[in-house]
Amino acid sequence: MSENLELVHTILAEWERGNFRSVDWAHPQIEYAIVDEPGSQVGWGVAAMTRTWREFLTAWDEYRVEAHEYRELDEERVLVALRAQGRGKASGLDIGATGGGRGSANVFHVRGGKVTRLVSYFDRDRALADVGLAPERDPSTVSLRHRPQPPPTRST
Repeated sequence: MSENLELVHTILAEWERGNFRSVDWAHPQIEYAIVDEPGSQVGWGVAAMTRTWREFLTAWDEYRVEAHEYRELDEERVLVALRAQGRGKASGLDIGATGGGRGSANVFHVRGGKVTRLVSYFDRDRALADVGLAPERDPSTVSLRHRPQPPPTRST
């Protein structure tokens, strides 16, 4: 097993237990993107990623993911097919009943033993299309193959 694949397995082992607190695997300037609904967005840095996840997790009780497949796409990228589990705090609905249980995916970009980019997809087919493994189903959606540039750094 490659070092990148081993790192991603370690991250997912925590997530499968519902533990999303650790970020020691993330590069300080990680790019974090949620590609599709709900809440499409892109942010840079551990603080932005942590804030985004915290906001997302507040809507769920006992949210966790279950990894179903790991694919090492190249020397830098690992795709993980997931199934989310949890219950909506407001609705009480199981995530599987909302369509979220049909399959999602994350693409981890790893360099130097740290995740430099994490792209989360609620639609696994969209993830497969974006990495070139399946045709994109909806041509009107914007792909993250051409990602936005990070904000300029400010010099002091």
